[in-house]
Amino acid sequence: MPTLNANGIRIAYEEFGDGAAPPVLLIMGLGAQMVLWREDFCRLLAARGHRVIRFDNRDVGESSWLDALGVPDVMGAFAAAATQQPFAAPYQLRDMAADTAGLLDALAIDAAHVVGTSMGGMIAQTMAIEAPTRVRTLTSIMSTTGAPGLPPPRPEVAAVLITPPPSTRAAAIEHGVTVYRTIGSPGFPFDEAEVRHLATVMYDRGFNPVGVARQLVAILASGDRTAALGRLRLPTLVVHGTQDPLVPFPAGQATAAAVPGAALLAIEGMGHDMPRPVWPRLVDAISALAAR
Repeated sequence: MPTLNANGIRIAYEEFGDGAAPPVLLIMGLGAQMVLWREDFCRLLAARGHRVIRFDNRDVGESSWLDALGVPDVMGAFAAAATQQPFAAPYQLRDMAADTAGLLDALAIDAAHVVGTSMGGMIAQTMAIEAPTRVRTLTSIMSTTGAPGLPPPRPEVAAVLITPPPSTRAAAIEHGVTVYRTIGSPGFPFDEAEVRHLATVMYDRGFNPVGVARQLVAILASGDRTAALGRLRLPTLVVHGTQDPLVPFPAGQATAAAVPGAALLAIEGMGHDMPRPVWPRLVDAISALAAR
């Protein structure tokens, strides 16, 4: 994948569609790489008249790994966040939003339609808050405001996510399949072959458990965006699955309620992934929002 220097780091990215078309920037979630924005999905969106850009966040895949920042105290961060006490974090979501804005700078793009999923939705929200002129429209998928009191992940999901990272390639790939089976959409078929392929590709592109821990602490350190989201004045779409076991549906409802005029698209049977049968609805919704 090509790379660009942005906000002091190297960011790996890929583009689809007409370079002169309105840009749609896709931001992936915690520990996830750009390949989870499947190439077929990107091409569907590009076929609707968009310049589609996907990229690896800092600390995953082929973008910069910030190993000099050290290994964070994840359990200490969880404990401090639960009691709303301050704690040290290697970086926060605002830094990841600055990476995203820096990628736009490097691509000579003034503003884009910004679409984020899970942690990517949090980054997209933060970018809209911190740099509103860079965001034409905001689409937040299976994400949250960070407000305390929202329902936590289901116990079985929390258990699989806190499992220590495997030490071998085969075990890491198998663990990836288990994670996506656990958080996936009960209302849609689970495509194990595709998930195993994606888990393999992501391992081989860049398996970085410590980087994922730094991303997780960034989420915990970034707090509640509810009040700041209430000051946004831009077309906003919130998409959330009704069966999301990781970021339960009330988090999507809270996000839509926080942003004035936001629309909520609830997808029955969708969990914390984007199954192929849902793609036409997502492409339609993102394109309709971009046309406003």
